[in-house]
Amino acid sequence: MHDHPADLLAYRRRFGDRLRSLRHDAGLTQQALAEHAGLDKQAVSLIENAHQVPRLDTLWHLARALDLTVAELVDDGQA
Repeated sequence: MHDHPADLLAYRRRFGDRLRSLRHDAGLTQQALAEHAGLDKQAVSLIENAHQVPRLDTLWHLARALDLTVAELVDDGQA
């Protein structure tokens, strides 16, 4: 039940890849996603590259900008 730090880093990388993929699927640049979500472009870049862990409110804004729920945004299919 307790995740190893390497598992957490792997999840952060998968999440970043998923966010990038969802953004591309929506036809958005990092700048456009950031604007729709009320974020800074650098924040989107840092999240996509697993350098920053998004806060819950950031996840909510990203999900809304991508027309998803937070659950849909964070579900990487690897329970």
